[in-house]
Amino acid sequence: MSKKHVFVIHTGGTISMMEDKQSGAVTPGEQNPLLLSTSLLNEAAHVTTVEPFHLPSPHITPKEMLHLKQLIEERLRKEAFDGVVITHGTDTLEETAYFLHLTLSTDVPIVLTGAMRSSNELGADGLYNLLSAVQVAACDSARGKGVLVVLNDEIHSAENVTKTHTSNISTFQSPQYGPIGIVTKSKIVFHHVPTKRQQIDVTTIDQRVALIKAYAGMDASLLSALHELHYDGVVIEALGQGNLPPAAVAGVKELVRQQIPIVLVSRCFNGIVQDVYGYEGGGKQLKEFGVIFSNGLNGQKARIKLLIALSAKYDATALENIFN
Repeated sequence: MSKKHVFVIHTGGTISMMEDKQSGAVTPGEQNPLLLSTSLLNEAAHVTTVEPFHLPSPHITPKEMLHLKQLIEERLRKEAFDGVVITHGTDTLEETAYFLHLTLSTDVPIVLTGAMRSSNELGADGLYNLLSAVQVAACDSARGKGVLVVLNDEIHSAENVTKTHTSNISTFQSPQYGPIGIVTKSKIVFHHVPTKRQQIDVTTIDQRVALIKAYAGMDASLLSALHELHYDGVVIEALGQGNLPPAAVAGVKELVRQQIPIVLVSRCFNGIVQDVYGYEGGGKQLKEFGVIFSNGLNGQKARIKLLIALSAKYDATALENIFN
């Protein structure tokens, strides 16, 4: 059997950084240490490597996410890669993964990975995670499953995975659903798969979408300011099943009047929002106002989805449909 060909894209993050032993600061070095690991990766697959930018993940914006989408599409048109791996900082990894999950149209496995410990720390996990990601990307059973996230011997769907711990190497989890597969010493095992995948065709990202978390005693001021600041949409992490304090309702009404889409998710990390409660600020009232209820996404992913959909010029009906 011929060796699989995997396209590896390095973008920066802890996986490519080193710790200064005197100060303890973790920073990018002059050269990405992962670029020295290509020979090891070639034992798992024939690897072609590029580094379009070298950024810590808090510096990643939708502009870089769109660049990655376009880079992958361009290279897949020119060469028959069996899989794609992207190394990425962990802080915003799930957002880049979900952006690509929504916007790429290919059955070729796209796998993101990262590290919680820099390359010269004791117990560094970067190279191991990268090798695991290459193995998954080269696996026939990974085809057609959307964008995947591989760290710590687990395979997660980009739709559900989230960073749950600030420093633990098992930080990436999929609340309510769990990983869809595992990486073992001898093989890749998928034990369940997502039932559906949405895709949105987008060529530019030109909208502004805010993310606001609800809290006890929240008023309308932040919501009212969004129109003055020329935001095109907002995602609210609401309380419980989808409720807001009554003092915030006036801000919701104002945004609806201005035809600025509002998407509601829960600040809880299990369950979905529903229009159950009928009191002032309750989900039933918000639904009647025209607020869009999202089915299970967390706040940062709902924001990515709304940003993409608005950039693709989706109307109100289409927005409602994609979040259902």
